[in-house]
Amino acid sequence: MKKQDNSTFADIICDLRTRKIKKTFFNQVNTLLNWNKISNIINNHYVRGKSATGLPSYDGLLLFKMCLLQTWYGLSDYEVEDRVNDSLSFSSFCGLHIEQVAPDHSTLSRFRTAMTKANAYELLFKEINQQLESHQIIVKKGAIIDASVIDTPLKPKGKTNYEVTKDREDQQEISANKVYADSVDKEASWLKKGDRYRYGYKKHYVTDNEGLVLGVFTTKASTNEISILEEVLNAADLPENIPLKADKGYQSEKNAQILKDKKLKNHILKKAKKNKPLTSWETKFNKLVGKTRFKVERTFGGIKRWFNGGIARYRGIKKMHTQNLLEATCYNLYRSPGILMSNSEK
Repeated sequence: MKKQDNSTFADIICDLRTRKIKKTFFNQVNTLLNWNKISNIINNHYVRGKSATGLPSYDGLLLFKMCLLQTWYGLSDYEVEDRVNDSLSFSSFCGLHIEQVAPDHSTLSRFRTAMTKANAYELLFKEINQQLESHQIIVKKGAIIDASVIDTPLKPKGKTNYEVTKDREDQQEISANKVYADSVDKEASWLKKGDRYRYGYKKHYVTDNEGLVLGVFTTKASTNEISILEEVLNAADLPENIPLKADKGYQSEKNAQILKDKKLKNHILKKAKKNKPLTSWETKFNKLVGKTRFKVERTFGGIKRWFNGGIARYRGIKKMHTQNLLEATCYNLYRSPGILMSNSEK
């Protein structure tokens, strides 16, 4: 008599209960996602041409999966091409047969550029999040907002006239003499954070209470978070009447009104004022909010630790936004099996 299989969806996803085995993790992702919906978005924005031999070019979904592999494992375009050719688990995840050769690095670069120009990565990020939400991996019972600096290696060298912005304070100037070289990413900017000068961009994330990314917004490093709260919130599809948690750097009358207009509960940390310390209630409120708010910092740390994030791989703000979207997508997928298993045990 055939044994009846009563495995739940969570059992299938969390079978070996480890992400260290690449094949297992890739199978988990394949079980979670409906690739047909993702492929439809790609095909609407990426036009396949002909290869040098006159044969049809590579499928867009294959190239997108290579972008995911590249982000998960911190690989360059050259390195991910080699790994897909050398690794059975990588090639299988991409849908390649053993005798097929991976697209070369230039094909992958052209794909990423075309998808960036079409703003397609934003749509892919939202589609994947919708699928994770349908599995109750993403749950929008609350939201957290914060920003993190991304350093670019394409910064000015030597003595230069820098316009420096002190983090969340007014601009100041440092005098020197030199013009930016062509190698410098001129869309990035300087930021003084503490006693350290940094050159690059800022990624602004809205996450759920577990730290999964709901919205991504990218600016140059000198942009002050307090001034763009509405733009960052618009990047995330938040329901009404949920709490929005943020550190005290976001506290202002304008931002309080923005949250009121969007019908979000204001859980921004309270800030003491001159000759007006925090009340006992405000201190307790900050401690309560802090128990959840730290999870967005864990998200930034996880991306930096797991995917070698925190460093700009590309030049220009549009391509950096693509990098931030891919890192957010990969982070959400990386954590999904564990969250699904945890939910099944409750």
